[in-house]
Amino acid sequence: MLIALHHVQLAMPAGAEAQAIAFYTDVLGMTQVQKPQALAGRGGVWFEAGSIRLHLGVETPFTAARKAHPAFQVKNLDAVTEQLKSAGLETKTDQDLPSIRRIYIHDPFGNRIELLELMSGG
Repeated sequence: MLIALHHVQLAMPAGAEAQAIAFYTDVLGMTQVQKPQALAGRGGVWFEAGSIRLHLGVETPFTAARKAHPAFQVKNLDAVTEQLKSAGLETKTDQDLPSIRRIYIHDPFGNRIELLELMSGG
């Protein structure tokens, strides 16, 4: 029935596209992609990195996703953590799961994002 995850959508406040672009492109290294013309008037912004697609949609009133979150796999969690800290982000290390190391960060709007590294056997 299900064959793939097409995209993840997070909410953002109205008029905060510049903040979203700065965070998701400059900090996380994603690429902004154009929304289809039929959806462009709704606000928000879309991003991609490899096969990852992330859509930020305007929600009014806005409420950040503090528990629900996307989890993005990285190659070197230690290097990524240092890069994020150098960019002024607070990182929270979570208890490692079998074969997985992970941290949490928040985007400029308070949405929770997990970054994880699979260890051998994961």
